[in-house]
Amino acid sequence: MADQKERTKKTTVPSEPQATKTPAEEAEEKPKSPLDEVMSQAEKAYAAYMDAERQVARAYHENETQVAKAYKRAEAQAYRSYEATITKALKDRDEALARAAKTREELIQRAEEAYRAAVDTACANSEAAVAEAVRGRDENVEKAWQVRDQTIEQAWQIYSKIAR
Repeated sequence: MADQKERTKKTTVPSEPQATKTPAEEAEEKPKSPLDEVMSQAEKAYAAYMDAERQVARAYHENETQVAKAYKRAEAQAYRSYEATITKALKDRDEALARAAKTREELIQRAEEAYRAAVDTACANSEAAVAEAVRGRDENVEKAWQVRDQTIEQAWQIYSKIAR
C-alpha cells in the first residue's frame, strides 16, 4: 500500500521536468502493470473532473455576470421609463395649468365685458327712465298749470258773472 502511494506521488508530482511524450512512447518505455494503468486512468479522470469543475464554475460566473448585466439594463430601463413618465406628467400638468389660466383670463374678460355691457344698459335704461320721468313730470306740471289756469279762468268768469 505504501508502494502504491509512492507511485501515485511520483506520477502526480514529478520532481524533474520531462519532455512531453506521446502515450505510445510511454507505453514502449516501461511495462505497465494493470494497477498502474488503473491509476493512470484515475488520474486522467480526476484531471478531467477538475477541468470540468473549473468550466462549470466559469459558466456559473459568466451566467452570474450576464444576470447582473441584465438586471442593470432592466433597472436602467425602469429608471428611464420612470423619468419619461414623470417628465410627461409634469409637462401635461404645465400645459393643463396654462390652458386653465388662459380659459380663466378669457372668462374674466368676458365677465368684465358682460358687466360693462350690463352697467351701460342699466345706465342707459336709468337715463331713459329719468328722461321719461322728467318728461312725465313736465307734462304733469304743464297740465297742472293748464288746469290751474282754466280753474282761475273759470273762477274769474264766475266771479265776473256774480259781480256784474
